[in-house]
Amino acid sequence: MTPPPTLSCQQVVELVSDYLDGALDPSTATLVEEHLAQCPGCATYLEQMRQTIGLLGAVREDQLSEATRTGLMAAFRDLRPPRP
Repeated sequence: MTPPPTLSCQQVVELVSDYLDGALDPSTATLVEEHLAQCPGCATYLEQMRQTIGLLGAVREDQLSEATRTGLMAAFRDLRPPRP
C-alpha cells in the first residue's frame, strides 16, 4: 500500500500565494490544507501572509514616500534573479 502524498514545509511555502489566490488544482489545495492542519509553523506563516496582504492592500501607491517606493521596487527587483 502506497502512503498518501504529502508536502514538505518548503513546498507549502512555495504554494502559499497560489493557495491564497485560489489558483491551485483541487488535489494540490487539499494537500496544502492537510499539511496546514498538522503544521503549526506553516499555519502561522499562512496567517502572516493573509495579514500582510490585508495590510498592503489598504495602502495606495500615492500614500508612499518616494524613498519607500524606491526601496520597495529595489526589494522586489532583488527578490528573484532576472531570467536569461
